[in-house]
Amino acid sequence: VPLVESGGASVQAGGSLKLSCAASGYSDSTYCMGWFRQAPGKEREGVASVDNDGRTGYADSVSGRFSISFDNAKNTVYLQMNSLQPLDTAMYYCAVKPGNSDCLVPWKYNYWGQGTQVTVSA
Repeated sequence: VPLVESGGASVQAGGSLKLSCAASGYSDSTYCMGWFRQAPGKEREGVASVDNDGRTGYADSVSGRFSISFDNAKNTVYLQMNSLQPLDTAMYYCAVKPGNSDCLVPWKYNYWGQGTQVTVSA
């Protein structure tokens, strides 16, 4: 399942970015789509997820600042990131998995994009 992320950039603290991930060829009726991030020397962590029923989930560290959405017509999942902080600096990945449980658990996911870099400077 090809997943293509875009939208990563370098921004100053307090700024905003919107990441996009175009998915194609995925046909399971129940699924999770998630955004994950990995900083150098750290494990990959779940950031935000959305399932086929539109339920969303967020890591505590981004709750209230990030928002995930899915456009069915475009098969594209978005991550709106506001009030960015240097600790948000990481490679951001989107992913998709069958079933709509454990949507923020990275190792549950089958398909991954190539990643897009987000760098936040103080």
